[in-house]
Formats: sequence, C-alpha cells, structure tokens
Amino acid sequence: MATIKFLGAAQEVTGSCHLLHSAGFGQILLDCGMHQGGDAVERLPEEWFGFKPAELNAVILSHAHLDHSGLLPKLVHDGFRGPIWCTPATAELLGIMLRDAAGLYERDLERENRQRQRRGLPPLPPEYTLADVESVLHACDTAPYGEAFTIGGASVTFHDAGHILGSAITEIRFDEQGRQKTLVFSGDLGKRNAVLMNDPTTLTQADVVLMEGTYGNRNHRSLEDTVTQFEEILRDAWRRGGNVIIPAFAVGRTQELMFYIGLLAHQGKLDDWQVILDSPMAIAITHIYDRWLAELDADDIRPLRESDKNSLRKFIPRLHLSATVEQSMAINKIQRGAIIIAGSGMCTGGRIRHHIKQRVWDKHNTLMFVGFQARGTLGRVLVDGAKRIRLFGEEYVVSARIETLGGFSAHAGQTELMDWVGNFTSQPRVALVHGESEALDALAEKLWQDKRIKAEAPMQGQSWVF
Repeated sequence: MATIKFLGAAQEVTGSCHLLHSAGFGQILLDCGMHQGGDAVERLPEEWFGFKPAELNAVILSHAHLDHSGLLPKLVHDGFRGPIWCTPATAELLGIMLRDAAGLYERDLERENRQRQRRGLPPLPPEYTLADVESVLHACDTAPYGEAFTIGGASVTFHDAGHILGSAITEIRFDEQGRQKTLVFSGDLGKRNAVLMNDPTTLTQADVVLMEGTYGNRNHRSLEDTVTQFEEILRDAWRRGGNVIIPAFAVGRTQELMFYIGLLAHQGKLDDWQVILDSPMAIAITHIYDRWLAELDADDIRPLRESDKNSLRKFIPRLHLSATVEQSMAINKIQRGAIIIAGSGMCTGGRIRHHIKQRVWDKHNTLMFVGFQARGTLGRVLVDGAKRIRLFGEEYVVSARIETLGGFSAHAGQTELMDWVGNFTSQPRVALVHGESEALDALAEKLWQDKRIKAEAPMQGQSWVF
C-alpha cells in the first residue's frame, strides 16, 4: 500500500515537507522547506527530516519559496543524491534563493563562531555549505506544465498553481497491486485573477489530495478594494510627509507591487514618490520575471506592452535599484517621499530590519504589510499591535502607522480553496496542510457544511495509507 507521511507544514505554515512511498517508485519527497522565523544558526540544527536522505529516490519541488525549498542543501549535505524535479522557472529562481540564503547563513555562522571562540567554546559545524547549494542546482531536472515525466513507476505532471512564477500543482499517478492511484499536491495555490499570474489549474480525479490552507478561515478583501486602499495609504503618507516601508517577499509579492505602483504612476496617481527596491535578490528575480513575461497573464502584462515598457523595471518612472550595502545605507538620509521595498517579507532578516530600526519610531512613517506574517516573526508581532519591539539588542517604540493589505496575498482565500477542491469528482481523501490549526479547522468545517467534503488536518509525523 502507498503511504504519505506529513513531516512539515502540518498544522503550521512553514517547513513544507511530505514523504510519499510506494513499492513502485520507492520514496519521493514533496518539498523540502525550512521553518522561517528566528535565527538560522539556532534554527537549522533543530531541523530534522524523519527519514534517511540517502534512501530518497527523488524530490518534487512545488516552487522556489524557502519554506518549500530551503532545506534542500541540508538534504544534500546529509546524503541525498537523487534528482530534484521542478518547473524550468522554479529552477531559475531557485539558484538566487538558495545562494542568497546560504550566504546569509554562512555569515551568521561565522559571527556566531567568533563569539563562541571568545567564550572558549568549540565552533559550530555548518549544517550545509555553498557547495551543497551548487549540488542542489546541478541535481535539478525540469518539466514544463502539462508534460508528464516519470520517477520509477510513477507518472508525474506539473500544473500551474498561479502562486508565483513557476509554481506547480503536482499530480502523481502510479499502479499498485493492479490499481491506478493518484495523489495531487496543491503546493501553494494562488488566487483567481491575481495580477501577473494565471488562474490555478483545476483537476478532477485523485485518491488523495494535499491542499494548502493558509487562509482557510477567511477570504481576502477584493482586489479592487485593496488597490484603492493601497492608493489611499500612499496619499495619506504623502500628506504626512514621511516614508513608506514595505516588507515584501522577493519572489512574487515584490513584482506584484511594482506592477501596481507602475499602474498608479501611469494613471497620474502616484504623487512624486521615488520607489526604492532595496534587495539584491528581488532585483535579480525581477530580471527573471522580465524574461518570463510571455508565460504570465496576457491581460495583465498588456499595459506594459502598450506603454512600450516590456519590463517591470521600466514600468515605474522613478525606480531606484539599491544593490550594494552602501546604497542601502544611503536610504537612511531620505527624510520623506520614498517608498522602500525590502526583504524579508516577514521581517525575519535582511535589509528590512534596518529600515524598521531607522523608521518605526517616527509617527510620520508608514509600515505596510502586504503578505502573510507567520507566528514568531517580527512582522507578526508588529501586525498584532506591539507598542515596543527589540531590534539589534535595542528597544524601539512603535510610532509609525502600521497598515495591512490582505488583498495582495498570493494565496487563495477560503472560498477559492473550497471551489478548487470541490472540482474533484472522485471523492478523494483530503489532507489540509500549510496552515495554522485554527485556519485548517475552520476550512474543514466549512467544506463539510457547504460541500459535504470531509477534510482532515494531519499532525506532524502522521501517516496515511491509501
């Protein structure tokens, strides 16, 4: 019998990892994500796989976000030698994401070990190295949407998940004891009509469905209302004479923001803001998005074509790309009139923490959150209304205006999740993953009440046989 074991993103949002096993193909790992929040030097030694990496036959990666891909170098470091399957765009994004994360980790580890040496303690060994990242990238095999490939006796097909560039729904078909079985893993599902992204592909047949439930307990504000709110926040911030600081994920959210800011500029609604993209990784990823424009939603990219700006980078009139540390530090001198977009999206690291340090105590500034903030992150603390925060060993009062725009989420809301899983006519067993327990419980109850679909939220380490 086939089994699926839930090893990460089980009643939590980060650390996506699920182990599929069958006699026909051995062991396939669906995603290998890290838990986000906290310091990587402290967190990585606590990450455990619950299986022997050397015994895996393959990894299937839904998309490039680190909570789905970030432990791949550690997996290789610990003995995995098989192929890593993903879409071509995901493979291209993955190189930027993993190299950046590894560079940050190695610098943090070096600093920690200097401190340990001064205290007479032995150095901490690395959980992985940049060489392991390169091994991951060499191990990537790619397949476009809709084109089946094989892993042992399994036939695998990627479908567009509509979440970020290259994101995939994974459909796995295999024979076992004379019967064909199908498992569908949603990965992260995007919203319908999301900017730049195509709508998630709908499927109808499966024995088991693993579906994310990040926003299983609520729907997003409409996109029209969100764009209006975005415009109003910017107008108010301009009147108050401050700056706007936006923590944004380098992949997906940053490019969506750039698109909408460009639209406002071309509609004459942007006042005289200068826009600063202060993230080397987001800059590099925006270059990749520009190369893949033809794969994105044709209606959304039409304004770029019509304005002869076949590039997100050229779509914003006063866009400044801040690549170096010196350029980033120079932003501190700007007193007003700047929209500063920087990572990380949950404020767990990166340049955004320095901008928060410089701006959060000033009532003229606005800190705008445009994505999900997981428990334990600085972003979640701020969204939950903290009056004081600690950064770099010092305490700061929170006087800046805190705004949240839920409609820009790259995840499907409750109704869209229900509609997507409601397309399955084969009455599959449904596992709700990638969501906090309250969201998954609410989604399961709503699915049963409205659609008579029975869904469960497995605990970490739990296995299903099918």
